[in-house]
Amino acid sequence: MENTLSRNLEDIIKNNDKGDITVTKITEQVKEKGFGLFLVILSLPSALPIPAPGYSTPFGIILMTIGIQMALGRETPWLPVWAGKVTLKQKFAKKIAKAGCTFFGKIEYLIKPRFSVLTNKGSRSLLGMLVALMAVLMIFPIPLTNTAPAMVIFLIGIGLSEDDGLFILGSYIIGLLALLLYIFVIYWVTTFLLEQGLDAWDQLEEVIKGKLKNSFSS
Repeated sequence: MENTLSRNLEDIIKNNDKGDITVTKITEQVKEKGFGLFLVILSLPSALPIPAPGYSTPFGIILMTIGIQMALGRETPWLPVWAGKVTLKQKFAKKIAKAGCTFFGKIEYLIKPRFSVLTNKGSRSLLGMLVALMAVLMIFPIPLTNTAPAMVIFLIGIGLSEDDGLFILGSYIIGLLALLLYIFVIYWVTTFLLEQGLDAWDQLEEVIKGKLKNSFSS
């Protein structure tokens, strides 16, 4: 059977269908595939519209660790003990797999090896730095803003998994846009809190949601 991203994702869930899935189990199954598939799986909950409360921060920290390893030239992912114990509930893991497989089913025909200069070993240090930077942005406690950096990591994972430099190029473009977005959001949030006071932090998510709603409706 064709070894596609959706098939790899399905296999990981099927191989762990008797309970919750630790990050260690995921690492063991994707280790021989290098960093690509690992990046795809850990960024998936934040990159796609899947409600994932509580996962962005630990996954962001793990992804930052992975990015640093890539930047230093490591060939396969390694995780500290605490990170390996981070657990995906079985129900949530299946929800991720379903959303991921649906998404990959729609785009896999676009994925193919090309522009390998962007995926080769010489380029991976730069990609690792980009992963680490985007992971740091994921960790920032700003409501509704972690999708963009997670999508960058997601695209890098696809590009590395399938040797597709076009997805890597896309990650650089979206990465730049995500960085600009965060600069704007951090400036806006800082200004908002200085004007309204720190007690307004709890209102911040509703304010951001309202601004996003107005932006899309206009």
